[in-house]
Amino acid sequence: MNRNDIVRRAAGISLAGNAILAAAKILAGFAAGSLAVVGDGVDSSTDVVISIVALAASAISAKPSDREHPYGHARAETTATTILAFFIFFAGAQLFFSTIGSLRSGELRLVPGALALWVTLASIAGKLALAWNQAAAGRKSGSTMLLANAKNMRNDVVISASVLVGLALSILLRAPIADSIVALFVGLWVMRSAWGIFSDANDEIMDGKADPALYRAVFNAVGTVPEAGNPHRARVRRLASLYDIDLDIEIDGRKSLNEAHEIAQAVEKAIKERIDGVYDIVVHMEPAGSGEHEEQYGLNEKRLSE
Repeated sequence: MNRNDIVRRAAGISLAGNAILAAAKILAGFAAGSLAVVGDGVDSSTDVVISIVALAASAISAKPSDREHPYGHARAETTATTILAFFIFFAGAQLFFSTIGSLRSGELRLVPGALALWVTLASIAGKLALAWNQAAAGRKSGSTMLLANAKNMRNDVVISASVLVGLALSILLRAPIADSIVALFVGLWVMRSAWGIFSDANDEIMDGKADPALYRAVFNAVGTVPEAGNPHRARVRRLASLYDIDLDIEIDGRKSLNEAHEIAQAVEKAIKERIDGVYDIVVHMEPAGSGEHEEQYGLNEKRLSE
């Protein structure tokens, strides 16, 4: 099974599982009179949207590079993850402010029914299974979108557990306000989760948060090629599960073009042996002793350790 098949299968499982959970929680929440359970169901509804977008993104990212997209379409996943973050944030904000409005209105609330407890317990079990499935598929495929979805579902488990505590307090103490307080917490948690997902996706779009391990692998690879030296201006950008790598090296200026080309190819091979999922490598060669200058748009071994 190739990467896109794994992503599509995981997204399909997520879509079906979350659709069932969302419908059950929203219906049970209204039937049992629990705002927190309804909010939990709304959160699961956003997961349904996430799964639909994930399916669309996997189809787009599978397309090969073309004239308009020479780097391919892999960042469709990153774009989808960014969009998902806004969906999740909106759902959390809507729940938070609607609950505040309910509390301020002084509307008389009834104690939630026991049905809400059973549905929430089932939701916790279902979300744990879905989180495990998405994380396993994300690690296998290297999909940041699936890993983000797994993180979101683990957050959902925390949310459902909080809802369960709120329901128990509401029923045992006959205090419906506990359910509303938990609904406020759920809204805030959903918004916080959305911000984290957006921040991670934005780092990828901006080619930020350089992974030191990747750069060390690049520098170590250059070190295994005897005639290549002083790796600098190294830049590693992530394209979904792939890496695009640029770097400069120094070689003896007396080498012929054919010899220099062979050294560059040896560097490329050494890097690919150490880093999985390399999309492309560009090695720029400079005469020994003339590579370092003031404008260094990238990392060398010294800057990496600073």
